[in-house]
Amino acid sequence: MVRERLARYRDAARQQLVAAFREEHTPHQVAASFAIGIFITALPTGGLGIGLFFVFISLWSSISKPAIFASVAVLNPFVKPAVYLASFQVGAFLLGSESVRSRDATTTESAWVAIQQLLLGNAIIAVVLSALSYVTVLHLTRLHRRRGPPRSGLSLTSFLLGPFRRQ
Repeated sequence: MVRERLARYRDAARQQLVAAFREEHTPHQVAASFAIGIFITALPTGGLGIGLFFVFISLWSSISKPAIFASVAVLNPFVKPAVYLASFQVGAFLLGSESVRSRDATTTESAWVAIQQLLLGNAIIAVVLSALSYVTVLHLTRLHRRRGPPRSGLSLTSFLLGPFRRQ
């Protein structure tokens, strides 16, 4: 069941990215669109990020629709908890808080510390993921356009690892 759902998310992300690679947008526009999508999707927006995607698409023609929506498939419900856990840990490290709850803190104070840790860590994680995704998608877009469309039946792994094969 979980494996099937992960496969569906992987296939959806792949289809959206390949569609973005084939668009008229420049590699920079495709990569920037995906990076914006990753940044917004990584933030704790409670699902409002997708609405923001539609606003961006309507405001700027340079936004690649398939690329920005592929980010939702990449940061799917299986990945999102790991992003939040990492965000909380990064925030705790940066704020110097070992534990959300200390013996003399009230519930409100503990909640406020936890929110601060999550938001600070999440902003940093979102920026890092966004930057990494920009570089990756820019490279993949350029590679895809140099090589032409992938042959049918080529897996995502083969497509991504293709440049590293021995010639």
